[in-house]
Amino acid sequence: MSSRIVDVAKMSPREINQLLRKARGKIELINPGSAHFLAAGLRSNLRIEIDGSAGYYIGTCMHGPVVHINGNAGWYAGDNITGGVVVIDGSSGDGVGQGMYDGTIVVKKNCGSRTGQLMKGGTIIVGGNSGYMTGLYAFGGKIIVCGDIGHSAGESIMGGTIYVGGKIASLGKNAVAQKVTAQEQEVIKKLLAKFSLKYPRKFTKIVSLRKRVYHVDIGEG
Repeated sequence: MSSRIVDVAKMSPREINQLLRKARGKIELINPGSAHFLAAGLRSNLRIEIDGSAGYYIGTCMHGPVVHINGNAGWYAGDNITGGVVVIDGSSGDGVGQGMYDGTIVVKKNCGSRTGQLMKGGTIIVGGNSGYMTGLYAFGGKIIVCGDIGHSAGESIMGGTIYVGGKIASLGKNAVAQKVTAQEQEVIKKLLAKFSLKYPRKFTKIVSLRKRVYHVDIGEG
């Protein structure tokens, strides 16, 4: 696979993304300066190495690329992605994987609040802790948190599963805790091993107590 290294210290996020749209194979970005919106809307099989931290909305709405960040990331990493992989070696801010449809997002350390809110599918893996309202209004997909999870976990969850390896501060409305099956444990072990993450002693899963459909009565005109 062809590879190139580009110093983007003096480039704007728009210029960096224009570069990525033309790139092929593998590209390494050095001195990213925590730039926002990197790889936004990118649709290719490009492999991107970011040597440093990224800002808000890394990989938002992308489909296909593999993005590896050798640092931290800001809010909404992997927002609304439909495919591809985002791996963050450090920690990330609030809203990781917000609204995602498919793909994989891995945060090897800690996340902020509302991880996986409104997600429809795909997988989010957190090697450390995740903040409050993880899985808020989730419709599908998997969230795997190896550490602790904050208050109101699974708030108003409608679908999908949250797996927690540590302590659950409290459950949100419509969320219930259940035991993890042996088959689920094997799937989790393989996923964590793939990204060199340690398997906790045991997991608890959080799912929706009931599926809910909302009807709005707009009255008569």
